[in-house]
Parts: sequence; C-alpha cells; structure tokens
Amino acid sequence: MNIFITGASSGIGESLAYYYAQKGATIGLVARREDRLKAVVEKVKELGGNPISYILDVANQEDVQKATSSFLEQAERIDMVIANAGVGGSDNLSSGNASTINKILSINILGVTNTVIPFIPSMKEQKSGQICIISSIAGTRGLIGHGGYSGSKAAVRLLGDSWDYSLSRHNISTTVVSPGWIATEMTARHTFKMLFLMDSETAAGKIANAIEKRKRKYILPWQWNIIVPIFRFLPRWMIKLVSV
Repeated sequence: MNIFITGASSGIGESLAYYYAQKGATIGLVARREDRLKAVVEKVKELGGNPISYILDVANQEDVQKATSSFLEQAERIDMVIANAGVGGSDNLSSGNASTINKILSINILGVTNTVIPFIPSMKEQKSGQICIISSIAGTRGLIGHGGYSGSKAAVRLLGDSWDYSLSRHNISTTVVSPGWIATEMTARHTFKMLFLMDSETAAGKIANAIEKRKRKYILPWQWNIIVPIFRFLPRWMIKLVSV
C-alpha cells in the first residue's frame, strides 16, 4: 500500500504510521518538526515500512502540492490519504488579534483540502482510493472559548460528507473520523478528567479498521456514539456547564 499521512510526528498520525509500517506500506510522512519526524522515520523503517518524509506546514498549499507530486512520482500510485494534521487552542477573542484563531482554522481546514485534493485526479484515474479525514467530537457544538477548533472540525466533517457523494461513484471511499479524548501531546496539557481517554495506538488500530471497512463516519471511543447525539440537542445553559 502507498499511504500519505499528515501530522505524522505525534499522536494519532504517528501511531497510524507505525500500524501501516508493520504491513510493509510505503508511507509519506508529513510534519513540521524535523527532529520528531526523523525519529518516526527511523521507527517506520524498523517496523518494515518504507518512509518518505516531508517537513512542511500543511497550511502552505504550494509546499503540500510539491510534496504530493513528489510522493506520486516515487510511489507511482496512491492508495490512501489520511488528513490528520491539526492544532487546538483557545480563540483568544479578547486580544483583538485574529492571528490565533486564523492559525487554527488555516491548519485544520486548509490543511485538509491542501492534502486531499491533489491526490483525487490520480485516484479517479486508477478508479480506487481511500480518504480519511480526522475530525473531532468537538465539531458537534461550538464549545466555549474554542470556536475556532470546534468550527474547523465541523467544517472538515461536512467536507468529507460532501466529497463522498462526488467520489464514491469512482470507487473512492471517504471516512470521517471523530475521536473523543485520545492520549496525545495535544491532550497531555489538560488538567481536567478526560472521559473515556484512549491511547493513540488503540485508536490507530480502530481507525484503520474503519477505513478498511469503508465507513463514511466513525466515532471513537464507542461511548461517544451515545453521547454525541444527545450533545447536539443540549440546551445552551448545559453547554456552559460541560465546556472546558
């Protein structure tokens, strides 16, 4: 298999890289942190995979386009794209400066379109391919202080839903994954209790299984499948109680 993964230097992206490395895949590994990415590349090799690394910011369309073209040239085809790169953080509304929220929106939304769309012509030509977009249960409602993160994750969820209509006729599947709390660098700084916390290795296996089954939507851990539908209809005063 030839797989392209963004946000591969930590968390879910890193764990997915190791999962597919054990299956002997050729993996395009994308991240901003050179030192962390080098460590991932070495482990992918140890596990039996064939890594091709790219140090870049997924919000930069030109750089991502060059990377995707390079990967297609070397791998000759693309079987799977996993748009995983993302950042969190508060909106910083009171600052009067939109830079913080713009960075979140740019990486989390444009990072997905920059990553996925360059591969679609090749997938259509070969009449096969799988796309996975990592959203979040946070995309269910606009959480207090985290509108940029919630909004970006809602946006990519809807993008994936829309793309599935257009691409399924070409035998290209689109899977949108909405994780709850996963033990990653992003969640490590949280001091509150995270419900149903799951390690990234377990999450990677479950996500890979969902992609293989060509599921359009996948929420994990399973408990959130019960909570998310309720969360969508909670009164606003209750959202204030559960928002962090």
